[in-house]
Amino acid sequence: MLNALLVMALIAASLGAILGFAAIKFRVMGNPLVEKINGVLPQTQCGQCGFPGCKPYATAISEGAADINLCPPGGDEGIQKLADLLGMEYKPFGSETAPKAKSVAIIDESTCIGCTLCIQACPVDAIVGAAKQLHTIIASECTGCELCLPPCPVDCITMETITEKITNWKWKYPVYALTPAKYDSPAP
Repeated sequence: MLNALLVMALIAASLGAILGFAAIKFRVMGNPLVEKINGVLPQTQCGQCGFPGCKPYATAISEGAADINLCPPGGDEGIQKLADLLGMEYKPFGSETAPKAKSVAIIDESTCIGCTLCIQACPVDAIVGAAKQLHTIIASECTGCELCLPPCPVDCITMETITEKITNWKWKYPVYALTPAKYDSPAP
């Protein structure tokens, strides 16, 4: 019995060493710029930019295949952050894209049939419910991407604009460049 345990331990150690070597030898190096751009994007995975998600859009930006002004959920603030990160000039939204007011999906409970098509379409799992049961939206998780609207067969989902209140107000990104104050040291 002791021999069997030793053989198993030797096999496990050998396989671990082989896997460790393979992980180092065949490591895929990612582009750090893509990761930085992806960190700036809002991660709604909505596809409104024309790409299937934020990571492919970040890859296209880093390769120069896409402009920085195609993300409606990111808004003007997102475009400004991308411009600062990449050392580019700010560009207003592209011709096909326009900023949208922040909104949240609302399900009309009296007409929902519990088909779960909206749950499958939501990229951030903001819809809760089960088959043949009432569904509801977790408002704090909803990004307003509107991907749940097309699959709903009874049109029970509407988008409600979020009005700006003191509880959800956010400071706007400055429209002018901030420069540090000049400090003259006193003469000794």
